[in-house]
Amino acid sequence: MPIEISIEQQAADKPTGPGAHRPRRLLRNRRPGTQDRIFFTEQLALLLETGTPLHTALGAISGQLASPGMRTIVEGLREMVTNGSSFSHALARYPELFPTSYVKLVAAAEEGGFLDNVLTELRNMDEKRAELRRTVLSALSYPAFLICFSLFVVIFVLVVVFPKFADMFARIADRLPVTTLVLMRVSHFLNHYWPLLLAGLVAGTALLVWWLKSAAGGAALDRARMSLFGVREIYIRIYLIRSLRLLALSLGNGVSVPDALLACREVVQNRVFRTFLGSIETRVNDGGGFAASFQEARFIPPMVSQMVTTGEETGRLPLVLGRIADHYERELARTLAAFSRLVEPVMLIIMGGVVGLIVSSLILPIFKLSQAVH
Repeated sequence: MPIEISIEQQAADKPTGPGAHRPRRLLRNRRPGTQDRIFFTEQLALLLETGTPLHTALGAISGQLASPGMRTIVEGLREMVTNGSSFSHALARYPELFPTSYVKLVAAAEEGGFLDNVLTELRNMDEKRAELRRTVLSALSYPAFLICFSLFVVIFVLVVVFPKFADMFARIADRLPVTTLVLMRVSHFLNHYWPLLLAGLVAGTALLVWWLKSAAGGAALDRARMSLFGVREIYIRIYLIRSLRLLALSLGNGVSVPDALLACREVVQNRVFRTFLGSIETRVNDGGGFAASFQEARFIPPMVSQMVTTGEETGRLPLVLGRIADHYERELARTLAAFSRLVEPVMLIIMGGVVGLIVSSLILPIFKLSQAVH
């Protein structure tokens, strides 16, 4: 039976006793993260699998934790469970660490009596999500380093090297190459007007950040992520992996469709994709199915639509959704690896071209000077 936990119920189940008001303050000062949740979930699943009662397992785990913040959270969970609260209601008191998807799945597992199995699946989902984040950061870190290093080299040459040749080049100003003249003016501007440039960069960055945080700017950025060539494929795969894996886990363990889709909207922040998830919920509430919304969305690959249709017709939708997420996780890893391999030579070529332009803009005038002297 699908389990639903209302916001009013979660707000009513406030912890009592010593330290009842401490968890939120601790989370602000030393906030436990995904790795803490993974460790907690893994240990709890293991203890429950061996037949240990829930409150005893929570007490055993709290004694193993080195993080004071995490230990306080687990002790708070144990206190609430001992006082008669359900485990899912206790988890809902710590939304900073346990999102709605986690709480809904635990609630369904408590009702069905398979909490240890769901905790194992939650740990696997957290680990795969963390691995996906590491893969994306690893693929983008090297190109970002090359870009920053290139900018540093160019600025250093323009600010430090070019001014040393300014007086020398002034003698043959009428015979200087165009590139040298342009770079000398850029060097002069950087050396004499850098406070103005710095203020403009700071103001421009602040204005851009403010616009992106606004509703219009955020919507424009979300549309760009879903429409720009090259970037679109990466973001669509990320959103599919996150949402379909969570849907598969939720629907396969008795969570209602509205609750599962609500949890998906929490893990996917893109407004365009959230609208797509909303269309699924509307169709399901109207008596339709998942497949129609997948077929109508232009950014959904045809293979996904076909597989969802098959899964819905055969009654194995959670299994199919999980397989699609696994497939696109492998595809994304290959795409990011290929992107990283492609970016390296491209960036080296660009850096070589920029350095060659700067060096030629210095060497050619020196040759002209030597000819003028002779």
